[in-house]
Amino acid sequence: MRIGLISDTHLPQMGPTPPAEVARAFEGVDLILHGGDIHTPQCLDWLEQIAPVIAVEKGPHPILEDPRVEERRVFELEGHTIGMMHDFAAPYLTEVLPGVLAKYPPDHDLAADLERIFHARINIVVFGDSHFAVAESHNGILFLNPGSPTLPRQVRRLGTVAILELTPGTRHAEILELSTFSA
Repeated sequence: MRIGLISDTHLPQMGPTPPAEVARAFEGVDLILHGGDIHTPQCLDWLEQIAPVIAVEKGPHPILEDPRVEERRVFELEGHTIGMMHDFAAPYLTEVLPGVLAKYPPDHDLAADLERIFHARINIVVFGDSHFAVAESHNGILFLNPGSPTLPRQVRRLGTVAILELTPGTRHAEILELSTFSA
């Protein structure tokens, strides 16, 4: 299964739709996961022209009235348990940025800590909020933040999305620079 990951689109402030490069990057995906800061249902409508969408958003937010959006999600795909939330911060860390997971206290059980957050054993976490792309494994758990297609690292420019490939026994994630998909 090929899954497109996107977060922090900030529409309509950053434009009426996601950048066209997103559609090119997501060509052939089976599903899209949106990690929050959606702001308008038109963003989800646009993405649904590519593939079905599952989305999360930090509450309280009017977009939570949209049935495609919840504050937190846990679901199974290809035998992997995925937990999603917009403003994920691992216990004992203030924010999950590139390289930060290596500082997770060695005397704490990350899987058990995540189970307290998601109320399930998770092996993939999808989140947004920081605008920093992250694709890192720690203690067998894959952490994915696709960054932002419109405000990467809080700078207004063409940014990033991610692709997650899942089979029953494997998982592979890649951060994609949207500039490589420009026409």
